[in-house]
Amino acid sequence: MKAIVVADQAAGTAGMRLMEQPEPHAAINDVVVQVHASGFTWDELTWPSTWTDRLGRDRAPVIPGQELAGVVTALGYGTRGLSVGQRVFGLTDSYRGGTLAEYVAVEARNLAPLPGDVDFTVGASVAMPGLTAWQGLFEHGRLQAGQSILVHGAAGAVGSMVTQLARLAGAYVIGTGRAAHRQSALDFGAQEFVDLDNDALEDVGGVDLVFDVFGGDIATRSAGLIRAGGTLVTIAGPTEARPADGIAIDFVLVPDRAQLGEIIQRVRDGRLRMNIGNIATLDDAVIAFNPSKRTSGKTIIRVRS
Repeated sequence: MKAIVVADQAAGTAGMRLMEQPEPHAAINDVVVQVHASGFTWDELTWPSTWTDRLGRDRAPVIPGQELAGVVTALGYGTRGLSVGQRVFGLTDSYRGGTLAEYVAVEARNLAPLPGDVDFTVGASVAMPGLTAWQGLFEHGRLQAGQSILVHGAAGAVGSMVTQLARLAGAYVIGTGRAAHRQSALDFGAQEFVDLDNDALEDVGGVDLVFDVFGGDIATRSAGLIRAGGTLVTIAGPTEARPADGIAIDFVLVPDRAQLGEIIQRVRDGRLRMNIGNIATLDDAVIAFNPSKRTSGKTIIRVRS
């Protein structure tokens, strides 16, 4: 099969190559998926889990990519809940990766059925930002109708999903980003926008929840905006930022079939729209992942026509 391969971490995206690789086999509780579309997180090659297994053993060279949509072609021993020929979408384990390829072996529990009226490119683009937003808002942030939320990077792949789900939940949404992203953030449902380069973040006033994707100084300043009992949720890693009378949570998403089903239903009925910045073929994936080609939305690789 064809796959994108990276030889070592130091090379980064410049080390990506399109190569022939052996097709994977389904281990216990795995399925093999013929990949139709795949996603890649921009900083994935900096994650320790991309380069080692769970025992800390080096597994370079690696096939990156965690997000996928495709068709099940084989079942491992003991696999339940999915069948050969079924359309699916979801995530691989970050310690396995491998979706920038024509085939990938995935734990069945990490996948959900993809309805026939949803394009594979949509399925590949929704799992990572969708689960990140869902779990950050409702499991960790405990967002309720009538609350206010500050969403950093509201025009990005994750931020735009957070913005839409928060609005659907009845929250008042204030988005942030660069000036060029103002209209996009408003189009995704933000009711106010803060230009982080030119506006005073501290003028926002009190909010119940901050969803942070930046970390650092932005997270620290945002903690001071949170009302008593509120929450700072971040995906930027451990933070020392703490609300004066609230909590701070950093988290990493976990695959969840039921939540994927809830999210894709909202896509089907038009309540959620995806933020896809670029679609490229597997042959053009190396060019598409060049840092100079980055867009505010997801880059999706259409592996099969």
